[in-house]
Amino acid sequence: MKSAWIVLSALVAGMLLGIGVELASPDAGTASLPYIEPIGLLWLNALKMTIVPLVVALLITGITATADAARAGKLAARAVMTFLAAIFISGSMSLLMTPLLLRLFPLSTGAADALRNGLGGSTEAGPSPTFGDFLLSLIPTNPIAAAADTAILPLIIFTTIFAFAITKLEPPQRATLSGFFKALGDAMLIVISWVLALAPIGVFALGYALAVKAGFAAFGGLIHYVLILMGIGVSCLILGLLLAWLFVGISLPRFVRAMVPTMAVAISTQSSLASLPAMLKSSEELGVDPKKADVVLPLAVALFRFTSPAMNLAVVIYVAWLFGVELSPWEMAVGLGVAMAAALSSVSLPGSISFVTSIAPIAVSMGVPVAPLGLLVAVETFPDIFRTLGNVVGDVAATKFAADGVEEPEPIGETP
Repeated sequence: MKSAWIVLSALVAGMLLGIGVELASPDAGTASLPYIEPIGLLWLNALKMTIVPLVVALLITGITATADAARAGKLAARAVMTFLAAIFISGSMSLLMTPLLLRLFPLSTGAADALRNGLGGSTEAGPSPTFGDFLLSLIPTNPIAAAADTAILPLIIFTTIFAFAITKLEPPQRATLSGFFKALGDAMLIVISWVLALAPIGVFALGYALAVKAGFAAFGGLIHYVLILMGIGVSCLILGLLLAWLFVGISLPRFVRAMVPTMAVAISTQSSLASLPAMLKSSEELGVDPKKADVVLPLAVALFRFTSPAMNLAVVIYVAWLFGVELSPWEMAVGLGVAMAAALSSVSLPGSISFVTSIAPIAVSMGVPVAPLGLLVAVETFPDIFRTLGNVVGDVAATKFAADGVEEPEPIGETP
C-alpha cells in the first residue's frame, strides 16, 4: 500500500512539474524531453523484458497446479470447475460492459487526443488479418522464434499444450519440470520487484513527458480511465453478489452481512491472501463445513481471481479504444481466453506487481499497445480496491457452491 501511494505521488509530481515547465516556457519543456523521457522508457523496457519468461513460467505452474488440484478429490475438482465457469462469466461481462461504459461516458475528443499523443499513440490501424491468417498464426512453427518476436498468442498455445503434456508425466518427472518453472517464475518475480523499486523514478519521468505533451488534459484522461475501471470493478462486485444469490441460493442481505468483516479486511489490505482468515469466518457463518472450507478457500486464493479477466480486459479495451484499435469478435474471444489463462496463472501479489505481467499478454494477443501500461500502473491503487473486493466475494461464493454440491465420504476408522 505504501509503495503504491509513493508511485502515485511520483506520477502526480512529474505531471505537475511537466505542466509547470510547459506553462513557464514551452521551448524549455520540449527541450527537456530528450533527457527525461528516455529514463521512463528505459524503466518500461526493463519491466517488459520479464513478460515472456514470466508468462511461460506462470502458465505452466498454473496449469499443473490446477490439474493437481482437480485430482485431489471431488471437492477440489468441483471447485476448479466452478472457478473456470466464474472467470468465464466475469470476462464475458467485461467484453460487453466496457464498450458500453465508454459509449455512455466518453472522454472528450480534445482530452482523448491529448492523452493519446502524450503516450505516443496513433489512430492509424494496421491491416486487419483475415480469419485464415488468424488461424494459421495460432500454431507456431518455431516456439523460440515466437518468444523472440513477442508473439504471445502462439507462445501461449504452445506453452498450454506443453503444460498439459507435463501433467501426463510420471510424478517424479512432473515434479522436476514443475519445480523448474516454479523457480523460473519466482526468479522473474524477484527481478520485477527490483524493477518496481525504481517505479517512482520511471513513472515520474513518464508522467513528466505526458504532461509536457498533453498538458492538463492528461489529468482528465487518467481520471476518466480510473472511473471506467472502477465502474467495471463495481460491476464485478454486483455480478458476484448476483451469482451468490442465483446459483448458491443465499439471500443478498445474509450474504452481505456475513461478508462485511471480510470486505473491511480486503479494503484495508488489498490482498485476497491477507483476507483468508476473515473469509474462513464468513464462509462458516454461511453454513460451509469448516473442513470443506479449509480445502476450497486456500485453493481459491491460489488459483481463482474472479475479477481478473474482467478488469484486465477492461484495461486492454480502454487502451484499444483510446488508440483507435478496432477489435474483431475473434480478437475479443482470444483476449478472453488469454485473460482466463492469466487469471489462473497469476500470483497473489499486490496489483502493482501483477498489473503489467497479467495484462501485457492480453494486450499483445489482441494487437493493442503495451507501452501505456507503464503509466497506468501508477493509478492502479484505486481500481485494485474493487479487484480485491470482487475477489473475496467470488472466493466465498465459489466455496459455498462447491461445498454444497459434494458430500465427501467420512474417513474410515473405529467409532468411539
